[in-house]
Amino acid sequence: MTLRWKNILYTLGLFSAMFLVWHYRQDKTAELIWFQGKTMGPITYNVKYADPKKRNFKKEVDSLLVVFNQSLNTYIPTSEISKFNTSDEFQFKLPFFYEALSVSKDIYEKTEGAFDPSIGPYINAWGFGPEDGFIPDSVYIDSLSQFVGYEKVSFTNDIVTKSDSRVNISFSASAKGYGVDVVAEYLESKNIENYFVEIGGEVRVKGKNVASNKSWSVGILHPDSDELQQKFFAIVQLKDQALATSGNYFNYHIVEGVKYGHTIDPKTGYPIEHKLLSASVFAPTCHEADALATAFMVMGKETTIQFLENHKEYDAYLLFSNDDGSISAFATAGIENSIEKTQ
Repeated sequence: MTLRWKNILYTLGLFSAMFLVWHYRQDKTAELIWFQGKTMGPITYNVKYADPKKRNFKKEVDSLLVVFNQSLNTYIPTSEISKFNTSDEFQFKLPFFYEALSVSKDIYEKTEGAFDPSIGPYINAWGFGPEDGFIPDSVYIDSLSQFVGYEKVSFTNDIVTKSDSRVNISFSASAKGYGVDVVAEYLESKNIENYFVEIGGEVRVKGKNVASNKSWSVGILHPDSDELQQKFFAIVQLKDQALATSGNYFNYHIVEGVKYGHTIDPKTGYPIEHKLLSASVFAPTCHEADALATAFMVMGKETTIQFLENHKEYDAYLLFSNDDGSISAFATAGIENSIEKTQ
């Protein structure tokens, strides 16, 4: 099975899991407007909201996401980010590029480089990008390191530059979360007070599920899930917050009996090796949550817990393996009462 199909199945699985939780909890005596579509290639999005005026914003959301992709999708040759990656300097016009650059810099600095949008060369080398990969040796990794590092990228309100022409950036590790925010903020501009927005498993909610008169419910996948059979480790109740999860559930290679996960450490150029299985991050915006979830998977359990102690504005639910192979969970104080384990 190709990596692209693994990603498609993973996305479909996440959507199915979330829909089952929502459908299980809802009371059909109330009405929600619900529509879905595709964005960022094969990724499914879902939008649910209550609106006394019964307005359907699907056309507007689709149009908004098309423009979003035209700014930040590296698979579109004419996108703003693709044009920047083939030049030393680029003047962008769409509003999304600056926000992506700015939030990425903030998380890059907060995590001391654990989140880095410039690691594309490493990702391609290990076969997790659009190019075929192989198992690179240390000499090759060292040769790539000279043009990896987000500090090589500088930007103003409308111009982005790089200190080395070989530097390439990608916001794929946070784009789904950012897209969720873009849609959520559009709904808020239309005075929607109760909504659920999800893109590829990343979620932002406001208010409540009016169909059940309860908080929005989202499932956190069990690490033993596979592409075709998902099961929940826990159910979380969300209100007025965003949630993003990162893990090496399905996106990995096995070469000569060795499993290589898709999470690459920007500081070493190698896939991470620790016992953190997944990181679910709760934040005011899904953009931040998505970027931090990626960073936490690089940082590992202990460093992540220390980070959370110093950054009380974020909460997290971490799943990790024990020496005996069992799975345990860690929850920050801010969300531990909102989580119901299913195992």
